[in-house]
Amino acid sequence: QVQLVESGGGLVQPGGSLTLSCATSGRSFASYTLGWFRQAPEKERETVAVIDWTAGKTYYADSVTGRFTISRDKDGNTLSLQMNNLKPEDTAVYYCAAIYSDYVTAHPDDYDYWGQGTQVTVSS
Repeated sequence: QVQLVESGGGLVQPGGSLTLSCATSGRSFASYTLGWFRQAPEKERETVAVIDWTAGKTYYADSVTGRFTISRDKDGNTLSLQMNNLKPEDTAVYYCAAIYSDYVTAHPDDYDYWGQGTQVTVSS
């Protein structure tokens, strides 16, 4: 069974940091574009960051540029999101997702495989 499983979420104070990880299984995602998305209560799912299969192209939402860094391991099957200087507005359930593609897309509806999400809460 194909699975994407997020981990690393939790409660952090404003200005703090967290690192999220996405472990994949069931197939190789080495040739997939991988992305992080988030959904806050009563808001639509939004794209946070995307990285292509070569790890040479990335996309960041304006709201996280300069604070978040997306990366993937050498094998291409694990995904990380380093989040620094967290703000209350970053509070959401964070999801990793994958699409078989040789390009970066920032549209959530384009992604085919999704994890179940991990909660990130930024509050004092």
